Amino acid sequence: MTMDLEPPTGIRLQKVMAAAGVASRRVCEDLIAEGRVAVNGEVVRVQGRRIDPAVDVVHVDGLRVQLVEGQVTLALNKPAGVLSAMSDPQDRPTLAPFVADYEADGVRLFHVGRLDAETEGLLLLTNDGELAHRLAHPSYEVSKTYLAIVSGDVSPGVRRDLLRGIELEDGPIKADSFTVREWRPDASIVELTIHSGRNRIVRRMMDAVGHPVERLTRTAIGPVRLGQLRSGQLRKVEGRELALLQRDVGL
Repeated sequence: MTMDLEPPTGIRLQKVMAAAGVASRRVCEDLIAEGRVAVNGEVVRVQGRRIDPAVDVVHVDGLRVQLVEGQVTLALNKPAGVLSAMSDPQDRPTLAPFVADYEADGVRLFHVGRLDAETEGLLLLTNDGELAHRLAHPSYEVSKTYLAIVSGDVSPGVRRDLLRGIELEDGPIKADSFTVREWRPDASIVELTIHSGRNRIVRRMMDAVGHPVERLTRTAIGPVRLGQLRSGQLRKVEGRELALLQRDVGL
């Protein structure tokens, strides 16, 4: 049995792709004819293939297409002072007010990973359980980029040490990249990218090299960038950006 045999039930592939926002139905038919579309890992070239959007997985040019209605992934610029939690017994500020409109519509969102209360910047929220699981799983370790104001004038030796790796109380760690964006006598602005999701890892790394963090912002998670998103604002992660994020975790 080949992928060119049409199952008796389901929705035509080009119709599903068009409804998912890939392109017009005619362009989707062209993509299929060009062998650029795969269903469950097998390339489909014959028009009229029927699929079940709730079960089947579609990729176009190697990037997954979001087919399941109601699944949503959001990027939040978390303000400093807000806990990465939906509730708090001590009544401290949480994420709940930012997603209240979605919750009111019956969309239950979960934050992916966390930022400590004093750290601001990019936090992902989703109701896609598989995506959330993979993003949080240590085996995938999606890259995360941070911008930090740290105390002191950061010397070139600090960059060398962080790229080679340093030892912390819970094991070795190294930065994938490290750049000093601005030097000042009393403080410096640095950007670093890491793959680790260990607790307060950036703060502990900079403490270890003698430059404690004064302010910390996460600016990217894999292909998702904070960009011009203002503090407290949300936006949807969709289209190519979402597909690239899914690819990073093997979806």
